[in-house]
Amino acid sequence: MANGRYDLVVLGAGSAGIAMAVRSARHGAKVALLEPGALGGTCVNVGCVPKKAMWFAAELAEAQKTAREVGFDVQPGALRWPDFVARRSAYIDNIHAAYRRRFDEVGVELVAEPGRFLASDRIATPTRELEAGHVLVATGARSQREPIRGGELGIDSDGFFALRAAPRRVAIVGSGYIAVELAGVLRALGSDVSLFARGERLLSAFDHELGDALAEAMRARGIELAFGRKTAAAERTADGFALRFADGDVADGFDELIWATGRHAVTSGLDLERAGVALDAKGFIVADDWQDTNVANVHAVGDVTGRLALTPVAVAASRRLADRVFGGKADAKLDYANVPTVVFSHPPIGTVGLAEHAARALHGDAAVKVYRNQFRPMLTALAHGSEKTRMKLVCVGEDERIVGLHMIGIGADEILQGFAVAVKMGARKADFDATVAIHPTSAEELVLM
Repeated sequence: MANGRYDLVVLGAGSAGIAMAVRSARHGAKVALLEPGALGGTCVNVGCVPKKAMWFAAELAEAQKTAREVGFDVQPGALRWPDFVARRSAYIDNIHAAYRRRFDEVGVELVAEPGRFLASDRIATPTRELEAGHVLVATGARSQREPIRGGELGIDSDGFFALRAAPRRVAIVGSGYIAVELAGVLRALGSDVSLFARGERLLSAFDHELGDALAEAMRARGIELAFGRKTAAAERTADGFALRFADGDVADGFDELIWATGRHAVTSGLDLERAGVALDAKGFIVADDWQDTNVANVHAVGDVTGRLALTPVAVAASRRLADRVFGGKADAKLDYANVPTVVFSHPPIGTVGLAEHAARALHGDAAVKVYRNQFRPMLTALAHGSEKTRMKLVCVGEDERIVGLHMIGIGADEILQGFAVAVKMGARKADFDATVAIHPTSAEELVLM
């Protein structure tokens, strides 16, 4: 068994692990990056990247119909899934190659093996033992299937990316962003979609008006939504699959079942107990605002901590951790407040800051003032569509500082980034009022409320 001493050993080459490894190496650290699977983790391989590719395909499918509505003599065609998947895979392969080039440039040693703790400063792989000044656990999270009879009959979001054709009729169980994103994509690409949610609304962690507006838009697209449905079992039937619910009802005739009911930390096989690393009640690694665990020099970043499972968050937190540990920036840490996020639903959602209900709980009803606007975007109106874009500002205090900005509608995904900067900087409603609008755009409505 070959041994080696490293300033940093990183477990997991997803977004968090790669960011930490590369930034640390640029600071002069000797780094080993352990990853037995594909580089890039969930985001690159079975998450953000292929999901956004499928979203683009769905957008193009809807655009064909819109083009016909506004006067183009076109006949909407179906997606050639194998061709598109080949393009998607080639794009991902290019990302893998770019990572490897970056590792070579900065001197990160990539070890294509799993690692496990022997002690807080010693990591073992199948072929070697590594001594580490610091260890980063960045092994991510994995989707979970419903722990019910027949749960194995369904696929998860990973399985969705293995599809090579649109199912004729699909059932999706869940109400979070993965569930609504997959539902929108599959419906746009020709599937009949039924979504079953245990709760009473979509995207319950978001501003409630967003979830309600999305439900309206999804139903208008022909997606069946059923709330208050607790799944008890999945069964194979003569005509496909069926879901049995706790109240005895049955929904059947599905070609595919997709579970989108949450994710769990990937910690199995790490032997965290040998290092004494603490987990929370849900099995995620406990890390503080500095990304430190309860064990000196053992850190955790990204989905494995269960905190804001977003790729840019993982990257930003890792880079700041590297700057603190190896770059001499003692105060470097990520500010988790006002992190923008987008749901690539149909239509898309963009949000940053506090939901209205969260702002009222934190600041009190009297301190909160809400501004709203809704309108039909020009393209929708030209196509004689009825779907409206909705925008909302949540303000606090006499100076009306904007603590929440929320929107759903065409272009919300691309509009959000610049406004997120404004919210992060503490913009007030008066600052928006003083900004000259860009006309005609949807974004202008945020400064014209």
